[in-house]
Amino acid sequence: MSKVKFELEFPVHASPSMLYQCLATPSGLEEWFADRVNSRGKIMTFIWDGSEEEAKIVTKKNNELIKFKWTESEGDESYFEFRIQVDPLTKDVAIIITDFADDEDDAEEAKLLWENQIENLKHNIGA
Repeated sequence: MSKVKFELEFPVHASPSMLYQCLATPSGLEEWFADRVNSRGKIMTFIWDGSEEEAKIVTKKNNELIKFKWTESEGDESYFEFRIQVDPLTKDVAIIITDFADDEDDAEEAKLLWENQIENLKHNIGA
């Protein structure tokens, strides 16, 4: 079964390097994304309310992007990615999130979840 890919863009008033720390490090991700995050090499374990999910870091570019693949979804094309985009003229910074869902309804639910998560991120960094 193929998944539904979607992208969301959120303007954020923060430097790319500060934002990258929030998106790519266990301590940064614990601030807004998961209750706890453990890292072993390229494997990150995300913990929410006692349940654990593992993701492998597929691609990492300092201050630009980090792409994860859930270990439970090894058999499909899905991943989730945080990309930091800086407008060359205005220097405005945005996070672009790429994610996948099982169907359109799940995609809508996932978009709302990402919006809430990014609000938490912005609140924590004062952006």
